Amino acid sequence: MRALATMVFVGAFVPESFAEFMRHRAARLSIEARPRRIEPERIEVEVEGEPDLVDMFEMACSLGPIDCLVLEVERTGSRG
Repeated sequence: MRALATMVFVGAFVPESFAEFMRHRAARLSIEARPRRIEPERIEVEVEGEPDLVDMFEMACSLGPIDCLVLEVERTGSRG
């Protein structure tokens, strides 16, 4: 079963850095991550894949790259 979720990361971002971080993590986890909104204070991404791997993506991105600070994660959608 695959999970489909929308994740919104709120914080202080270097948009290019966080976007690359998301792409890299999604590739390593073999899931799909489709950015919907990338701004300095808000990143929105649609994620699809195996439920546990989608959870791992959320955790990895909540820690983020060193030059970004995630203050909050909002998630909607299925967990599988």
